[in-house]
Amino acid sequence: MSLIVDGTTGVTFNDSSLQGAAASPYVLKNRIINGDMRIDQRNAGASVTLTVSNTYCLDRWGSYLSAASKYSVQQNAASVTPPAGFSNYLGITSLSSYSIGASDFFFTAQPIEGFNTADLAFGTANAKTVTLSFWVRSSLTGTFGGSLRNSAGDRSYPFTYTISSANTWEQKSITIAGDTSGTWLTTNGVGFYVSFGFGIGSTFSGTAGAWAAANYISATGSTSIVGTNGATWYLTGVQLEVGTSATPFERRLYGTELALCQRYYQTYGNYEGVGVAKDTTAAFFYYTLNPQMRTSATCTFTCPAVDRIGIALTSTTGTGIVFATDNMVVHYATVTMSGMGQPCSPASGALLTASAEL
Repeated sequence: MSLIVDGTTGVTFNDSSLQGAAASPYVLKNRIINGDMRIDQRNAGASVTLTVSNTYCLDRWGSYLSAASKYSVQQNAASVTPPAGFSNYLGITSLSSYSIGASDFFFTAQPIEGFNTADLAFGTANAKTVTLSFWVRSSLTGTFGGSLRNSAGDRSYPFTYTISSANTWEQKSITIAGDTSGTWLTTNGVGFYVSFGFGIGSTFSGTAGAWAAANYISATGSTSIVGTNGATWYLTGVQLEVGTSATPFERRLYGTELALCQRYYQTYGNYEGVGVAKDTTAAFFYYTLNPQMRTSATCTFTCPAVDRIGIALTSTTGTGIVFATDNMVVHYATVTMSGMGQPCSPASGALLTASAEL
């Protein structure tokens, strides 16, 4: 059977039957990666108290803050039941009753790579309308906010949504006319920021429902989660798609979603590097990054011990990165060996992390 794939219509088979874009597994309509919060490579579900801004917890979701230790992030925080059809969510818990100042900001955001938004033609007369949809739950009720922004932070669209019932999952959607002004990257830099605020000061808040030449993270008057100690805010099923209405959430295979996340962050453990002794005091290890990353990776490497075939584990006294590209990492370990050329591998607690986050 032959088929025709169309990004707007969907998949048309040679018997003239149509599988619409809303349901088709062949059409990558959702520009959000890990929108159902399944992937958590860094923390495997552990809670993280945020002390530094621009910290990634769940994959592809950055956490941003102007003051340390005001909230925590955790996959499936408090273990509430997710909405039907979902198994995971991103959970925010307030750790204090913080009074928001004008320049304060607390929010989560996904920076979407420009290659993945280029066809939306923002910044041109042909800019396409998009719809953002998501499931949200909070211990608080009221008006909440977020925004769509460009990489330079000089074009933004603040939006609002209402949570009517406390501790109840509610589905929301916001339709946004494409921006015909400003510069929107179509490279491997940030195309869009999709942001959700939970405590944004007046400097970074603007009128909802309109494009502005400003760096607005949320809408004026939005509820502050970090203003109430113990308050919670949960998010899942996030989708950004072309069109004027929300369609069912696009469910991708786990392996596909993981690979999309690994363009930005990867980890390798024991025995996953190929090594060779440089001389009697050092060994080099080589990793092929798969899939290829967005740009040259920033890496960390821990290697408590080196394993040589047929010889007991040898402790290391130091490690370091020699160089890293978007598809290869070379690192070294200082170790005593009997001679150069011996095959070896990082072992017993070894961990390489490679990040190419936006």
